[in-house]
Amino acid sequence: MNTAGLEVAAGHFSEEQSPFLSAPRVCEVLGINQSELAKLIGVARNTLTAKSGARKVDQALSPVVRILSMAIEMTGDESRAVIWFKHQPIPGWAGKTAYDLVSEGEAGKVLAYLEAVRSGVYA
Repeated sequence: MNTAGLEVAAGHFSEEQSPFLSAPRVCEVLGINQSELAKLIGVARNTLTAKSGARKVDQALSPVVRILSMAIEMTGDESRAVIWFKHQPIPGWAGKTAYDLVSEGEAGKVLAYLEAVRSGVYA
């Protein structure tokens, strides 16, 4: 995804008048609660709501937002992208979904897979 596309995506996942990504917005899009999101991105639940943790949460949310943005771009629909993220096993990863891989700290592998699909390698 190009820089302009990431900026648009970041705007979709951020709150007004804030330079940081919004944990509540990501929860809303994924249909999960803040405890589940905290576990997914590997931060304490209290960090999601603490103003002092905004930068840390932003860093932890960034790969999830990039994955969702790429999936939305590829599927053309937010709800389809979320269904893929949570339920569609990724080939070659023993039935694991993007959600599973992200929760294991392997967001980079999901991003690499999406880049490969976009360039036609796994199409």
